[in-house]
Amino acid sequence: MTRLNVNQWLALVLALLAAAYLAMAWQIPTFPLPRPVDSDLFPKVLGVSLLLLATLLFFEKPSAIAGADEIDHEATNGPLLFTPWARVIVTSLAIAAYAFLLVPLGFVLASTLLCVGLTAYYGYRRHGVNLASSLGVVLALYLTMTRVMDVYLPTGVLPF
Repeated sequence: MTRLNVNQWLALVLALLAAAYLAMAWQIPTFPLPRPVDSDLFPKVLGVSLLLLATLLFFEKPSAIAGADEIDHEATNGPLLFTPWARVIVTSLAIAAYAFLLVPLGFVLASTLLCVGLTAYYGYRRHGVNLASSLGVVLALYLTMTRVMDVYLPTGVLPF
């Protein structure tokens, strides 16, 4: 018997999570009125996708990562705000702020601020392209969710 590598262990954990998620998704009640997209479709598609990706990860052949055992001292000795652990903390705080600002500011404004702010924090300096692409993706998601799928998203200060 061969030992499982890290990818295979991770794939097994993800597959178990996907199976549990799918079991819960199958218990979502369907509406009695016929609808093209019911409330249980998205969770089922998401669970099947996660299960498929976990299967692909399990059978992926691991490759050696150049410098995997080396510590990047330049990244750890830089400014405190840009060390790897500080980036995790700043990203977590940004997501928490997004959750608190979602209703008062609205989905479009809060999501655009999150995208633009985090990409600027991670070093992308073409702010016009950043704003245009973030706003385009967020508006596409907002219009798809509200107009096509009839999902309520908070409008906040914008008059949508």
